[in-house]
Amino acid sequence: MTRIDARFAALKAAGKKAFVSYVMAGDPDYDTSLEIVRGLPGAGVDIIELGLPFTDPMADGPTIQLAGQRALEAGQTLEKTLELARTFREGDDETPIVLMGYYNPIYSRGVERFLEDAKAAGIDGLIVVDLPPEEDEELCIPAAKAGLNFIRLATPTTDDKRLPRVLENTSGFVYYVSITGITGAAAADASEVAPDVARIKAQTELPVVVGFGVRTPETSRDIAAVADGAVVGSAIVGKIGAGEAPAAVLDFVKGLAEGAHSA
Repeated sequence: MTRIDARFAALKAAGKKAFVSYVMAGDPDYDTSLEIVRGLPGAGVDIIELGLPFTDPMADGPTIQLAGQRALEAGQTLEKTLELARTFREGDDETPIVLMGYYNPIYSRGVERFLEDAKAAGIDGLIVVDLPPEEDEELCIPAAKAGLNFIRLATPTTDDKRLPRVLENTSGFVYYVSITGITGAAAADASEVAPDVARIKAQTELPVVVGFGVRTPETSRDIAAVADGAVVGSAIVGKIGAGEAPAAVLDFVKGLAEGAHSA
């Protein structure tokens, strides 16, 4: 059982929904990023998605693209991202960390070496948005063998024919993208999301969390009410990009977490 599995089991036992937050590693710089990440569990975050900065983030909107640029300009690398996770783990051995990004930096490092290093750093799961199920032998299956969850995205365009293939080697949870398009592009609507979440849950026992377009405590609550949890990324990253102090960012995150937990 991974930390992700354990966290969802604990939430289920407590009758609570999950709140998942995304931040870009190294944004706006390493030290500030580490301070924010360290503060996320205390703000109510159940699972941390840690963005791996990349030069060509094709699934992301301007807010997260700019976060990646800031991190890269500040010297963030894959190695420093793993270092950030290792340092976080010195004070927190329970909160799950999902590394989210693109395959190129992983491929450049070498899959076997990357998986060994990620596991040693305390990474629990991976979301690699540009590796489809047809490429599972590339990273997904080796990751599972290394004890890491490989989390897959499902979208409004993932039809009943495609869904079983998407779910086949997925573990940890299913990330349902509430909108068609890039991150931060539109607002999520719980009434539109609910039928698709039910459709996915009819084919898997994995938790289903919903992200993209969740920006307020109210939306976080409404989305969590029809799923197993809510994910917020761009709204948090936008606060960091605006230069808000870590304490203010974490206060904003706390409101979002309370929204999801009240569902």
